[in-house]
Amino acid sequence: MASQHQVRQYLAYWFQLGKPVICNGGKDTLLPRSVIQGDRYSPEFDTCWEKIQAIDAGDCYLEGTITTIAELLSPAWEITACCRCTMPVPMPNVGMPPPTCPCVDLPDWPNTEVPMPRSPVNSQILLQQIRDRLRQTSLPFNQNGNQNSQTNVDLPDVVDDIVG
Repeated sequence: MASQHQVRQYLAYWFQLGKPVICNGGKDTLLPRSVIQGDRYSPEFDTCWEKIQAIDAGDCYLEGTITTIAELLSPAWEITACCRCTMPVPMPNVGMPPPTCPCVDLPDWPNTEVPMPRSPVNSQILLQQIRDRLRQTSLPFNQNGNQNSQTNVDLPDVVDDIVG
């Protein structure tokens, strides 16, 4: 079963490539201009998500697909990576998968020359994780094989100064 978090991420990735969500029998389309703002989803993306979840939004689906968002949130579906482009795609737990990836109508996709869509990143937490990994792997010797002295910089301490 796809979690709400996975479905939100699925939509965020496709929104970053310009794919809208179609609602109300094709009468409305939702595509936020901004998806990520710093370390979280943008208010515009959150507003789209709320509209998609609203009862009066009707059956909403990502353009180029036939699976509704409500169906994705049911136990019958999961979100997995496309084998062609690695973007998140819906996959039924039982039965045949959809015939194509939503990227099939995007010209020049996949494109490794541009950044891939992403989720929000908390830089502070990421730096703390890097510091912790450096602490686990720091050795009492420098790159030349000599024992570290007081004049050598301790990398985890430098990262501590950055993280705060």
